[in-house]
Amino acid sequence: MRLQKHLAHAGVASRRASEKIIAEGRVTIDGVVVTDPATDVTGQETITVDGRPIGAPAEQVRVVYAVHKPAGVVSTAKDTHGRPTVIDMVEAPGMRLYPVGRLDADTTGLLLLTNDGDLAQVLTHPSHEVRKTYRAKVGNPPVKEATLRRLREGVQLDDGVTLPAEARAVSRDEIELTLREGRKRQVRRMCETVGHPVISLQRVAFGPLRLHGLAPGTARRLTAAEVERLRAAGRRASHAG
Repeated sequence: MRLQKHLAHAGVASRRASEKIIAEGRVTIDGVVVTDPATDVTGQETITVDGRPIGAPAEQVRVVYAVHKPAGVVSTAKDTHGRPTVIDMVEAPGMRLYPVGRLDADTTGLLLLTNDGDLAQVLTHPSHEVRKTYRAKVGNPPVKEATLRRLREGVQLDDGVTLPAEARAVSRDEIELTLREGRKRQVRRMCETVGHPVISLQRVAFGPLRLHGLAPGTARRLTAAEVERLRAAGRRASHAG
């Protein structure tokens, strides 16, 4: 990004006024005075105006939020029907956040929001097979071991056989499934196929990140270490494939 555009996006002044400020020698990059407004910057440099450091433009700061999506909230940036969206759950002025994958409106649990397109690609591309774990309360209990074995081995759906999954019974009418793919309404379709229609569904983990401790309807920004663990999970899954 050119320096004058960077200053404008950071709120220093308009682009035209920023050009003047730079030409007057009032801007430094990593301690060196710069007078060319067209100088390229990445946002990682230390940039000062009149000796005062400025932050990176909001749109350049890469962030990831974990949200605990309640039922009835949709996993889109906007909704034409006026329903609440997961974007409404996060206060991030000036940032354009997007959901990483989706949850059905009636499914609750862990969802990620970010403005980091590269990370979103790592986490959602089928080739990376990042694991996601769900808890499903199902009908027709109890869930028998033979049923769990079918889920583990792969279930024939109308769009093909599912990849092997991890499956365990939590109680007579609740199962936990860990998937390495993300087909539309996959957990509900798998459970329906094996004779246990889903009554309620919650995502409890996304890669190494777990829902535990995040109250329904709330959000928190992930730490740099958590983001790196997510990124590493995508890389490991890709290499394993």
